[in-house]
Amino acid sequence: MSEQDPCIASVATGSSGSSAVSASSTASASSVAGRRRRCAVVGLGARARMFTEALTGPYSDRIELVGFCDVNARRMAVHNGWIAADHPGRGPVPAYAAEDFEVMLRRERVDLVVVCSVDRTHDDYIVRALEAGCDVVTEKPMTTDAGKARRILDARRRTGGDVRVAFNYRYNPVHSAVREVIAAGEIGEVGSVHFEWLLDLRHGADYFRRWHRDKANSGGLMVHKATHHFDLVNWWLGTQPETVFAQGGLFFYGEEAGKRRGLARPYARAHGAAAAEGDPFAVRLADSEVLRALYLEAEAEDGYHRDQNVFGSGVSIEDDMAVLVRYASGASLTYHLTAYSPWEGYRVAFNGSEGRLELLVEESTWTRPDVRDDGASPVMHGSAVGDDAGRTELLLRRFWERPREVKVGGGEGAAEGGHGGGDVRMLADLFGPRAGGDALGRAADAVDGARSLVTGLAANESFETGLPVRVRDLLDV
Repeated sequence: MSEQDPCIASVATGSSGSSAVSASSTASASSVAGRRRRCAVVGLGARARMFTEALTGPYSDRIELVGFCDVNARRMAVHNGWIAADHPGRGPVPAYAAEDFEVMLRRERVDLVVVCSVDRTHDDYIVRALEAGCDVVTEKPMTTDAGKARRILDARRRTGGDVRVAFNYRYNPVHSAVREVIAAGEIGEVGSVHFEWLLDLRHGADYFRRWHRDKANSGGLMVHKATHHFDLVNWWLGTQPETVFAQGGLFFYGEEAGKRRGLARPYARAHGAAAAEGDPFAVRLADSEVLRALYLEAEAEDGYHRDQNVFGSGVSIEDDMAVLVRYASGASLTYHLTAYSPWEGYRVAFNGSEGRLELLVEESTWTRPDVRDDGASPVMHGSAVGDDAGRTELLLRRFWERPREVKVGGGEGAAEGGHGGGDVRMLADLFGPRAGGDALGRAADAVDGARSLVTGLAANESFETGLPVRVRDLLDV
């Protein structure tokens, strides 16, 4: 997702035409009639860089990046600067203001749109792209509420266009191994899943500094973050949710909790605030080349502050959430998401009729108190913390047998890129040539996006009502 503020539009910084002929194809972005597909990216925050680097680098022989669209011209210029540095002699990608999205699609004859904008704007760009005859790749979550999900599903059916959701966790080798073990019947029929996800004090806090802190923008962590995890369970078990009951609240972050525990400091945003000095929860935008360029130096255009006080006012999302889900297969899920943990990672256990499968991933074993970051990436994941990183273990415990560790091929963490190697594999599937099918079924479409989303939406409703929620009452998919 980009960090763009969706409320304020900028002026387009330029455009150019092309003589290529438009054609629609699948979102795998294969060449059309012997030519490169023409692709545009909307939302040029930090996450978009993964896509722009792929489209101008390893997949540039199959895809031509022909358009940027964002509310902030500065951010588009930053991405063009990075591309120019990596590919000397290449001209800038034409940049368009948000209100000129359709103009860009027509003028640049776009085939494929990659959506990385603020979550609550995804549906608007997806539907407009489909109606213009384009296919779409969208960052997760696909959207933020049931009505918007229906719009996307209706537009996909009406237009025949293709929508792919960028669920990179499906492509992490250890997650693929989990699916293989379950599909092979190693633990028999799955009766229950226990899933705990921990965000550390660096990564977890970051959601409370950014636009994600407003539930209207992100749907809260049940939608923005947990959509990954609910999708994994749907995919691992080959089923879909039926009933959800949940409890959640703002326990650690926010103004009230900060004052109660003596953690609050009198500043709205960290940059230039003397009160933020020495605060381990403050992020210093000026210390990171990426954060400085994309956000600090872009503030004049839209007023978006990426370094807000995590114990300040305006936080409307939860930081501690417990969910109970019943699936169509008969299996149940107990899930917990904590956004203020001393370490980062997750534990998943599957109880089956013939044994148990256990996954432990330690992305960081502890959290350093200094979050100053002068590296190339602004994303504060445990997997990027070097010697703080822990271990990954997948353990099979069949009835009447000794436990056996399942060895997973491929590298881990930063050695293979983001999300345990999931990003690079997902990009290859989205934009590279396809040699035969994928037996694991990792490609996620709009239906998958909706089925992952609806668990979090039902959880949010259950938070409010205190009652279990039937998923089909929200979105029948």
